[in-house]
Amino acid sequence: MTRLNLVLLTALVLAVPLSLLAGRVWIDPLQPALPQATLIVLGLRLPRAVLAVALGAGLGGAGAAMQGYLRNPLADPGLFGIAPAAALGAVLALRFAPAAAGWSLPLCALLGAGGAMALLGLLAGRGSTGGGLALFTLAGMMIASLAGALMSLVISLAPNAFVQSEIVTWLMGALTDRGWSEVRLAVPLTLAGLVLLRLAGPGLDALVLGTATARSLGLDPRRLQLLLIAGVGLTVGTGVAVAGIIGFVGLVVPHLVRPFTDRRPSRLIVPAALAGAVLLLLADMLCRVLPLVTELRLGIALSLIGAPFFLWLLLRLGRAAPLDGGLG
Repeated sequence: MTRLNLVLLTALVLAVPLSLLAGRVWIDPLQPALPQATLIVLGLRLPRAVLAVALGAGLGGAGAAMQGYLRNPLADPGLFGIAPAAALGAVLALRFAPAAAGWSLPLCALLGAGGAMALLGLLAGRGSTGGGLALFTLAGMMIASLAGALMSLVISLAPNAFVQSEIVTWLMGALTDRGWSEVRLAVPLTLAGLVLLRLAGPGLDALVLGTATARSLGLDPRRLQLLLIAGVGLTVGTGVAVAGIIGFVGLVVPHLVRPFTDRRPSRLIVPAALAGAVLLLLADMLCRVLPLVTELRLGIALSLIGAPFFLWLLLRLGRAAPLDGGLG
């Protein structure tokens, strides 16, 4: 595990400077005479790279924790309903307070994530004495469905096509035009979420043995649920607050690194976070360098990668075992 983390950390260290040099305007480190090169690197690309690392780590760690908790390799953080609820909060800010979107958008997105966390804890907590996993999943799906319906309602009631276009474009997910203010918001909240997910690791390991056995080993299901709800809420909610909806990272990354671990959920969270940071950083860099008229949205790029991967995974698991079996 230490070797895997070291390899991923090395890849991340190599990818960061490359992301600072790559873009529509390439910067030659041996000839940094380009006008405004310092402004481009420090003012535009560095905060964007830091955000990609932070958000990718949060989504990767959340995906690993969720797959371990639900014991389902097809689980994704969006299933909790926290990402759709955070997006709903952001959509409401764009619709009703567009002039103050600079501060109201992340605030409303975090409030939406917090509300989903509280509702999920209330609903899932009733199943802490039995059937908790099923109820937890169903509660998350209900919240996601409700948030999605309300988002569609708000978009359909937008006063003009410009507001509709702004909302839809933001929901596609991107790190374009993000700066140090978003970094100051995202980094501490994401780190706090990852710490909570790591604290849930021993409970996730016990849960692999089955709910009854885990209880006999001293597992507190309610505490584990609260750690997961808070950790996933902070990591995923923060990502939505500053970058819109970025999907599939939490699904793809754990599968890429799991074969190199001992498959214990607690030992997967840190490698998944590092791999998520590398993936999001490289995907954002790819969006910048593609020769398109306008920059490809990061959420679209990751969906183009993640959707075929999900289909392949679904077919592979369908041939090998029931969908609810094991950790892949």
